[in-house]
Amino acid sequence: MQDDPGIFVGKGEQPVYLMPRLANRHGLIAGATGTGKTVSLQILAEEFSRRGVPVFLADVKGDLSGICQPGKEHPRLHERAEIIGLDPYTQESFPVVFWDLFGKKGHRVRTTVSEMGPLLLSRMLDLNGTQEGIIYAVFKIADDQGLLLLDLKDLRALLTFAGENAKDLRLEYGNISAASIGAIQRRLLVLEQEGARQFMGEPALDLFDFMRMSSEAYGNINILAADKLMQTPKLYATFLLWLLSELFEELPEVGDPDKPRLVFFFDEAHLLFKGAPQALVDKIEQVVRLIRSKGVGVYFVTQNPLDIPDPVLGQLGNRIQHALRAFTPRDQKAVRAAAETFRVNPAFNAAEAIKELGVGEALVSTLGGKGIPGVVDRVLIRPPASRLGPATAAERNAVIEASIFSKRYDQPLDRRSAYEMLNERAEKTAREEADAAAEKPAAKKPTGRRSNRQGVVEAMLKSIVRSIGSSLGRQISRGVLGSILKR
Repeated sequence: MQDDPGIFVGKGEQPVYLMPRLANRHGLIAGATGTGKTVSLQILAEEFSRRGVPVFLADVKGDLSGICQPGKEHPRLHERAEIIGLDPYTQESFPVVFWDLFGKKGHRVRTTVSEMGPLLLSRMLDLNGTQEGIIYAVFKIADDQGLLLLDLKDLRALLTFAGENAKDLRLEYGNISAASIGAIQRRLLVLEQEGARQFMGEPALDLFDFMRMSSEAYGNINILAADKLMQTPKLYATFLLWLLSELFEELPEVGDPDKPRLVFFFDEAHLLFKGAPQALVDKIEQVVRLIRSKGVGVYFVTQNPLDIPDPVLGQLGNRIQHALRAFTPRDQKAVRAAAETFRVNPAFNAAEAIKELGVGEALVSTLGGKGIPGVVDRVLIRPPASRLGPATAAERNAVIEASIFSKRYDQPLDRRSAYEMLNERAEKTAREEADAAAEKPAAKKPTGRRSNRQGVVEAMLKSIVRSIGSSLGRQISRGVLGSILKR
């Protein structure tokens, strides 16, 4: 495909293309609700897939599942294709893999507590600085003790241990207050109610399963069902940020390939930054800047470009700006900000054009041959080849049942981990105490009352404290966002 000019986006004064070898320079799709952002995302996903590039995207509104089905004949679509010179225009389905954190509309997606890491876990729980410090201490205790943190019951067990044994742990791990432990446990209860119990555990997702090809050499389009997930925006944003950070950690450097290894679409991108501490925003900026060299393109989809911090926005080289409405001072500022980011086209005023764009029309600027942004053009976006709108439940289920991932991810796995190991230690200590008591002559009954349960708990805690600092298990190495570095 030496003569391939690139991914055909649409036509303005001239046909507009996105060059695959510059697609890993990231991008932005912005615009008000109902202006055509979803269609722009859909045509890019189709074209990347057609060129053998796997895609991951979150289906927030539930209407991207139709990509697995060929489009329906419609006079308006053919009229748009004829106007922009898209010939031939044919309907086509694309290889889709459905995923769902809740396992209802796709294969389950799971990660372990260790892989999530203390920073992202604290972000998901919305912890303050003191509580975040305790989460870091608990992770360090797990590392020192060789205790696997796989699911939320492991984390709960270790938090309970840390709280009940805070006095003995204070010198090595800092102050661990009962009040802070209680606050974290309450946040975990809320998180479990929101569905995190199903997300935390095994079998953990192998990210390379997102990077597979179909038998026709098309890149798989991985669609995450996010309509229910959007009801818990912290969980949604943290999951996608974890996914991005894991890609950064696991993929090798490839420089600037002829096409991306994976393209990642982050819909409702404002949720990633809303309320995020500056330290986390800095980490996001670092990952976005550096993941380009891993061959991953990240495309943020949002209503307002002001939702993206300037350091991140400055790294988004390929831009599709749909209409914005200027009803408020903030809206007017967003229009000016969006217009000023484009390379000027003397044929029209970008700020005025943004307010006048119709549905399926956008201002588009893509990177040129030397990575220089092209002059902005007012573009009619090409129609998609796959179905506009959702697939039916029967169509979705047929795709899921035919997938090779059904047996791999749909059944949970509960390995021996921190929860089981702490219980085993407690039971062993209880048996040893019982045997020792049976061998000794009866002692004078103490005047104070003490329950057997408390004795077992204390024995367990003392046993664990004695082994802190020993060489049980190797130290776990975590990456830029605190996630485990897999080998």
